[in-house]
Amino acid sequence: MRRRLVQLYLGLILYGFSTSLLVLSGLGLAPWDVFHQGLAKHSNLAIGTWSIIVGLFVLLLWIPLRERPGIGTVSNVVFIGGTMDVVLAHLSPPHELALRIVCLVGGVFLNGVATGAYIGAGLGPGPRDGLMTGLARRGHSIRVVRTSLEVSVVVIGWLLGGTVGVGTVLYALSIGPLAHVFVPFFSRGRAPAPVLEGN
Repeated sequence: MRRRLVQLYLGLILYGFSTSLLVLSGLGLAPWDVFHQGLAKHSNLAIGTWSIIVGLFVLLLWIPLRERPGIGTVSNVVFIGGTMDVVLAHLSPPHELALRIVCLVGGVFLNGVATGAYIGAGLGPGPRDGLMTGLARRGHSIRVVRTSLEVSVVVIGWLLGGTVGVGTVLYALSIGPLAHVFVPFFSRGRAPAPVLEGN
């Protein structure tokens, strides 16, 4: 259990750090972070803080779906957004395109590793993943639910000023294959959890 907890929290911190790299690249964010950034641009709250607030709201949607959060679920809400706020408060976005590309590619890859680590710990899905699986259990296709939710948050986030770009496309195309590799790797000794987008 101790190893699983260490893996969980290292994975969540790495997830927050890797997501911060995508923000620093300025080349496009993961779907939910487009939404978080859009909200941040219309308030005095940082993007990580909005990630926490949205995560808590999504958890409330679990109640009618009768989903049960685990320690990993609650920790997901706090640690990812908290890590993002700390990292982004201490690092400035690079100006050189080459460095921005490094931040983008490195952020996507590390996000895949982090997704595998925290999901592979088997201590509860992220709030957004739980919402998708909960809706899917009501008779909807997981692919349709996921696509509908993510397209919705991207469009709303973009209208609010969130960054949509090549990074958004790269993330969408890469996170599934990366999670497919790293979730089983970090799930050694346990049945792998369903591979969904992290966070």
